[in-house]
Amino acid sequence: MATKTAKPAKPAPAQTNDNSKIAKTQLIELIADKTSLSKKDAGEAVTVMLEAIVDALRGGGSVGLPGLGTLSVTETKERQGVRPGTTDKITIPAGKKIRFKVATTLKEAL
Repeated sequence: MATKTAKPAKPAPAQTNDNSKIAKTQLIELIADKTSLSKKDAGEAVTVMLEAIVDALRGGGSVGLPGLGTLSVTETKERQGVRPGTTDKITIPAGKKIRFKVATTLKEAL
């Protein structure tokens, strides 16, 4: 009589407390496991969401993620700096930076 061999247990999606980051593929797996979406559909959903966030930021808008925080673009002014390793003064040009303001609920949860 043949016996069935059990499939090896699938490792749990990344839920670590050791400061490691969750990669996009791990995020897709987590979404697929917690919803009825296939990995392909979850991957498409994550990709579309990230593209929407980037498009909004490129347009100068901000993106609010409830329970997580708000991403926004801020302008930086031209300023003087010192080149590392030397004492040469340099001019750092004006530019844009992405700012993330953490939601109060997340701050309190940490």
